[in-house]
Amino acid sequence: MNVYLDHAATTPVRPEVVEAMLPYLTDFYGNSSSIHGIGRKAHAGLDGARRTIADILGAKTNEIIFTSGGSESDNTALRGIALARRRQTGANRIVTTVVEHKAVLETALDLRDHFGFDVTLIPVDGDGMARVDDVAPLLGEDVAVVSVMLANNEVGTIQPVGEIGAICRARGIPFHTDAVQAAGKLPLDVHSLRVDALSGGAHKFYGPKGVGFLYLRQGTPFQPTLTGGSHEGSRRAGTENVAGIVAMAKALELAEIEREVEMRRLQLLRDWLIGGILEKVDGVHLTGSPFHRLPNHASFLINGVEAEGVLIGLDLAGIAASSGSACTSAAQKPSHVLEAMGIPAQDAVGGLRLSLGRSNTPEQIEYVLAKLPRIVEQIRGSVPIAF
Repeated sequence: MNVYLDHAATTPVRPEVVEAMLPYLTDFYGNSSSIHGIGRKAHAGLDGARRTIADILGAKTNEIIFTSGGSESDNTALRGIALARRRQTGANRIVTTVVEHKAVLETALDLRDHFGFDVTLIPVDGDGMARVDDVAPLLGEDVAVVSVMLANNEVGTIQPVGEIGAICRARGIPFHTDAVQAAGKLPLDVHSLRVDALSGGAHKFYGPKGVGFLYLRQGTPFQPTLTGGSHEGSRRAGTENVAGIVAMAKALELAEIEREVEMRRLQLLRDWLIGGILEKVDGVHLTGSPFHRLPNHASFLINGVEAEGVLIGLDLAGIAASSGSACTSAAQKPSHVLEAMGIPAQDAVGGLRLSLGRSNTPEQIEYVLAKLPRIVEQIRGSVPIAF
C-alpha cells in the first residue's frame, strides 16, 4: 500500500486543475500584455483568475497580486510594506513571531542586517501559539509592519490572527499573514482576519508549483521590490504565468467549495491517527495545539529515535511523511519552531509530521497505525529489523 501523508509539503495537481490550465499552454499562449487576439484571450484568463481569488478572499480584484509562490509573496509583503512605511512615517521596526516560516523570518532578519530595521520576535507558548496579551505591548508607533502566520507548517497550530489584526488596525499598523498552510483548509476572508496583506501558494491546495498570490489591501503603503515592467498594476514586474495562475484559481475555487465537508472528513481521520499513535507508540507526544490546529495536521515527538530513521522506515513501508524537525544528524540544529516551543534539542530530533489530504482513507490510517509502532520498536532495537 502507498500512503501519502506529506500534504503540508506539497499536494498533487488535481485533474480538473490540469484541464483548466491546458488551454493556456496550447491555444491561449499569448502574452497577457499584448493587444492582439491571442494576447487578449490570455488576459481574459488572467482577469477571470483574479476575480475568482478576490471573491474567495472577500477582496477587490485590484488587491490581488500574482507571484511565483508563497515565499515570494511573503518577501514582497514584508519588504514592500516595511520600506514604504519607513519612507512615509519613519517607522523602523518589524514585529513577527519566532515560529514563522523562514520566508518571513529570514526576510525580517535580512531587512535588519542589510537595511537597518529593528526586529522584534513574539514568543510562543508550549503549543506554538502567540498570546494576544504578549503582542499588544510590542506595537508602538515605530512599527512598520507586523507579520503573524495563520497556521504553522510544522506543528499545525492556528494563530489568533483576527485578534492581533484588530489591534494592528486600531493602531494604524499594516498587518500581514502567511496563509500558505491555511489556504484550502481555513476561511480566508480578509475582513474577518483584519489583515492588510495575505500570502498564498498554489501547490499547497492541489495547484501547480511556482505560482502564488498576495492580497494587498488598497491604500496599504507599498514599495515594489521587483521592478522592470508595469505588470500587476506596477507592483510586481514580469510576464505573468497565465496557465499557472488560471490553474491556481481553479484549485482554490474547488478547495473552497469542498472545504467544510472535506475538512470534517480529514479531521476525523486526523483524530483517529493521533489517538492511535498516542495509544500504540510508547514515548510519543503530540506537538502543537491539541485544539487550535489545522484539521489535516498531526505532529509528534517520539522519544529515543531520530526522525530520519523513522522516515526511512515509513518510506520502505510505502508511507510518505516528513520530520517536524530540521535535524537529519546530530550535527545539525533542531527546528526553530520546536526550539521556540521549549523543546530540548535532544528531543526535537524525534519530530514527525503527518499531514492528510484528499487521497487518504480509513484503510490507510489503519495501515499506518499497524506499521509505525513496529518501525519505532525496530529503531529502538527492541525487535529485529524486517521491512
